[in-house]
Amino acid sequence: MRVATIFSKFKGFFDKLQQVDSTIASANAMDVYRRNLELEREIKEKTEALNKANNTMLTMSNIWEMMNSSEPLTSVLDAIVNSLQNQMGYNQTIVASEETDKNGSYFLVKAHAENPIFRKFKEDQSNSVKLKEYRIPHNEDSLLVKALTEKQIQITNSVKDVIYGLLKNLDHEYVQEVVRTTKSQSIIVVPIYRKQNERALEDKVFGCLLVFSERSEAADNEINFLTLFANQIELAITIADLFEEIRKQAVTDPLTGLYNRRYFEENINREAERALRLNQPFSLVSLDLDHLKTINDTYGHQYGDVAIKAISDVLKSRARSIDIPARIGGEEFNVLLPGVDSYGAMMAAERIRAAIEATPLEKIGHVTASIGVATFLEHSKNVFDLTELADQAMYRAKINGRNQVQMTQKQIESNWQKVAVNAFLDIVSKQRVQIPTEIAGDITARLSSVSSAASEKNAKEVIYSVVDILTQSYNSTYQSGFTKSKLLLAVKLAKKMDMSKEDIDKLKIAVLLYDIGNIMIPENIFHKEDALTEDEKDLIRSHPVIAARDILKPISSIQDIIPIIERHHENWDGSGYPGKVSGKDIPLSSQIILLIDAYYALTQDRPYRRAYDVDKAIEIIKQGQGTKWNPELVDAFIPLVKHDDTE
Repeated sequence: MRVATIFSKFKGFFDKLQQVDSTIASANAMDVYRRNLELEREIKEKTEALNKANNTMLTMSNIWEMMNSSEPLTSVLDAIVNSLQNQMGYNQTIVASEETDKNGSYFLVKAHAENPIFRKFKEDQSNSVKLKEYRIPHNEDSLLVKALTEKQIQITNSVKDVIYGLLKNLDHEYVQEVVRTTKSQSIIVVPIYRKQNERALEDKVFGCLLVFSERSEAADNEINFLTLFANQIELAITIADLFEEIRKQAVTDPLTGLYNRRYFEENINREAERALRLNQPFSLVSLDLDHLKTINDTYGHQYGDVAIKAISDVLKSRARSIDIPARIGGEEFNVLLPGVDSYGAMMAAERIRAAIEATPLEKIGHVTASIGVATFLEHSKNVFDLTELADQAMYRAKINGRNQVQMTQKQIESNWQKVAVNAFLDIVSKQRVQIPTEIAGDITARLSSVSSAASEKNAKEVIYSVVDILTQSYNSTYQSGFTKSKLLLAVKLAKKMDMSKEDIDKLKIAVLLYDIGNIMIPENIFHKEDALTEDEKDLIRSHPVIAARDILKPISSIQDIIPIIERHHENWDGSGYPGKVSGKDIPLSSQIILLIDAYYALTQDRPYRRAYDVDKAIEIIKQGQGTKWNPELVDAFIPLVKHDDTE
């Protein structure tokens, strides 16, 4: 009995112990299960966070690549707002810049993500407003102004009120539709700044980032995320500013801030293509500051720069946003007027002329400008010719008394006399060569007499006399009349060589100009009776380069003639100068000038010898046949001078 009782008690104890073990095991299993669930949740959350971070890093990397490319700022901003919208699931994301004009301040939409909320901007044909051109009203109590004023993020749940404020300039029914269809519960506005240099006290305001969210509240991590994207926008703006500054330096004249020649030429060619495609004219205004040399000589070059800047300021103030005012070089300026016909261009040019004349300058007083006008399609369908016509009209303004506007005449086929007259006018009026003032005045007066409409014979005689005067300015032994004889003989030889009329006309101009580089060489060298030193010889040998590259290069009308002049001392065997060019690589016109120049040098008196007669000169030329001169050219030349009737 006692044993049975004891056994029964032990059994009850073991049963209880087993129950405890089962309870403990069960409890442990639940704990493990709960811990596993918690771990799985943590892993999932951290994985999602990691994926989000990776996506963010990838997005930022792509944005960074765009920012460091030459992509326009608008493209970069579009990429940023679309990335932000995709990352955060916003209904709409917008970047708007703060702007000011004569009508006051406003916010201009610079970028926005694609979203049905504002799709009606594109779909509604009756609505001419594009979202990227939309001006958001600048109300002092608006969320955007508040964000900029307080320099911190603003959040509101008054979505409908904000939308009405943003779109108040649009049709009321359309705004109501936007409000009715929006699912946004909150709007977040983040201020954006344009980074300034280290010396600036604070950054400059750019505008705001606006996001429309379906969430009524924004968590701290969301605010941090928006701040990160705002920083990217600020960085994109900074980089874009740097790119713009570099681009501006590349296309801007450093003294005046106007566009430079390169930019102007690119745009006038582009405008010509557009004009031909659309059959729409544009005009070119060419102007030149009057008496700049006098200003420089009287007051100093710093005041010459003041005058140039004054003209530049006038051109800037008178230009429309689509006009292109440019400094071409020195005191020369061009203004491209897109979509303007000749009548409108004349009025614009006259306003410019009057404004320049009315601008007082310290010490100098008032300056004036001579202006020429030409219109594309009306006067020419070729940019080169248009530029030349405007230039010629400007010179006509100078010749007729300066401080006036001249419209180009209807384009007629240019002849070599007109080209030559304009070339010499350019050389003298622009002081491209060093000649005494009285000689320059004499030349200008002679050229002015034939610049408009003189007879062909008179024009030729005047041109011959101008070349004689210029040559005698550095070589007093040069005989009048030689220029005419050289040109006539050159033409006869060219015809013998079956040259075209066009090439003969170019040759005529080259004969007039080929020795102009000698003006820059000291006169005493030409009159030296003793043998020249090597340095003196090198100086004389430089005159083709001086003529071609220093004096004649800026004159657009004679660009085809310059290679002829630069090569007129190249020998047939390659022993000449400056380029050691040989044979048929030497322009035929250059070969003709070399031969004729040598012949007249041989038949003229020199300080160190008397002139040779024709037979002796021919003998010397024959000795150089095949080495110095083209053999074929010599054979054609000799009969001409043996029976010289060039008069």
